[in-house]
Amino acid sequence: MDNQPKKTWQEQLQEVIYESNTKAGKAFDVALLIAIFTSILVVMLDSVDRYHQQYGHLFFVLEWTFTFLFTLEYILRLVCIRQPIRYVLSPLGLIDLLAIIPSYLSIFYAGAQSLLVLRALRLLRIFRIFKLTHFLTEMEFLSVAIRASLKKISIFMLTVIMLVTILGSVMYLVENHQNGFSSIPESIY
Repeated sequence: MDNQPKKTWQEQLQEVIYESNTKAGKAFDVALLIAIFTSILVVMLDSVDRYHQQYGHLFFVLEWTFTFLFTLEYILRLVCIRQPIRYVLSPLGLIDLLAIIPSYLSIFYAGAQSLLVLRALRLLRIFRIFKLTHFLTEMEFLSVAIRASLKKISIFMLTVIMLVTILGSVMYLVENHQNGFSSIPESIY
């Protein structure tokens, strides 16, 4: 006979949502990654005028379906852990919240749905799910190298900006306000 106490529904839910080393947990995480990727794809396709004209209503329905599912997932994450505030303030918790806010903001502010691409940040879960966290130390090495080279990068960028500005101005003068070179900023572009 099994002497282990029965798990509560919250403990069972926590095991599925937070544990990627169980069969149910891995299935949940893979399904979540597929939903995130599909959601990002829908947002990207909806930004193409031709597809928006043809499938705009479908994209709208799909986007709100994903928003509902991600909201439900966020709430379930809060319900099944002992200290929900720790999750809310954690990097993944903040990313999860940022992933659902744009949909709700779009009700009040037109164009806010374009921020839905923030859902791409949720793909960082792949590091945890497939136990790739050792690659995060490599990202730290890269950030240290970039910080060490910041002066060189800044000088290079400043030089590029100056050259582009000078060459854009020359093109404006050479083209004599024609062929799409109607202003210096457009010429620079």
